[in-house]
Amino acid sequence: MNTYQARKWSKNILWYIGAIIISLITVVPLIWTLSTSFKSDGEILSSTLSFIPQDFTLDHYKEVFQTTPFARYLFNSLVLAIGGVITNLFFGSLAGYAFAKLPFKGKKATFMVFLGSMMIPSVVTMIPSFLVLKNFPLAGGNDILGHGGIGLINTYWAILLPGAAGAFSIFFMKQFFETLPSELAEAARMDGCSEFKIFWRIYMPLAKTALATLGIMTFQSGWNQFMWPLIVLNSQEMMTVQVGLAAFQYNESANYGALMAGTVLATLPVLIVFIFAQKYFVQGIAHEGGK
Repeated sequence: MNTYQARKWSKNILWYIGAIIISLITVVPLIWTLSTSFKSDGEILSSTLSFIPQDFTLDHYKEVFQTTPFARYLFNSLVLAIGGVITNLFFGSLAGYAFAKLPFKGKKATFMVFLGSMMIPSVVTMIPSFLVLKNFPLAGGNDILGHGGIGLINTYWAILLPGAAGAFSIFFMKQFFETLPSELAEAARMDGCSEFKIFWRIYMPLAKTALATLGIMTFQSGWNQFMWPLIVLNSQEMMTVQVGLAAFQYNESANYGALMAGTVLATLPVLIVFIFAQKYFVQGIAHEGGK
């Protein structure tokens, strides 16, 4: 074996060692969480560390649903995550198509504003967004001037409306639509198709991989939201799973088994979505990387 081959082998070995170490650091806590959720209280508090439960039990999962309205938390998060996916896919695609394929005045300046908004920390816009939602006219007991009630606070709309068309979704879909040939739209216009029909019937079916990729990322972001739902959803029946899990952790800080069971339940939906859509996700990433 010459020097070049020796260096190549040593680099490969070091790469695999690093990948294995990073994988263990990432996966071991997840395995420990899952294992702990099936252990009895006595086994959890014992000094021995084992990844395989010796006394397998589902009591902690039952306890999560008995002590808190965890099913309601899951339902709320599911509604908000799916609603966020639908609105971002539709409005993000619609705006992305307009920026990519339609000529209009101020297009570049408007797009730069969208890009600039991605650089603004979300905490900066929380107070203005809260005030807009609270003073929304004719909602939540408000009059036409937005006074007298709570507006859209403590409703699903308080989560869905501010993020209905995120700047990232518009940017992502614009970049994808720019890779598709404009001749398709020109031929459809010659046949008398309306602009929306061109977008809906021609370009949207070609964007399945991009939509799947954006949908996974939007679902994960919506499901894992914590700070904004904590601010605008102030009743227990409107809590999301992340807020409910934090409240459960505060109230039951020593109940490790139930806490791990709740964590597993909160993780499952994102994992399931990724497993079923990973093919499109990988294709979308490969397409964007190939550009």
